[in-house]
Amino acid sequence: MATVRYFAAAAEAAGTESEQVHADDLGSLLDRLVELHGAELGRVLGLSSVLHEGQYVSDRSLAIAHDAVLDVLPPFAGG
Repeated sequence: MATVRYFAAAAEAAGTESEQVHADDLGSLLDRLVELHGAELGRVLGLSSVLHEGQYVSDRSLAIAHDAVLDVLPPFAGG
C-alpha cells in the first residue's frame, strides 16, 4: 500500500498525519481519500499540490506503486 503523508490543513482535514492506502493510480487514490475522510479533505485536495516520490504530479492516470510515498501539501501562508 502507498503511504500518504498529510501536512498542515490536509492533516487536519484527514485527522491524521499519514496513512497507508491501496490504489492503482493517482485518481483512484485521491477518490479513496475523499471516501475515507469526507468533503473537507476533498476541498483541501482541490487546493493542494501532490508529490509522488518528491515530484509534483497531477495526471490522475499516473500509476502508483504499492510502496510509493505521496505528500499532500496545501497552500502555505507566510514565508
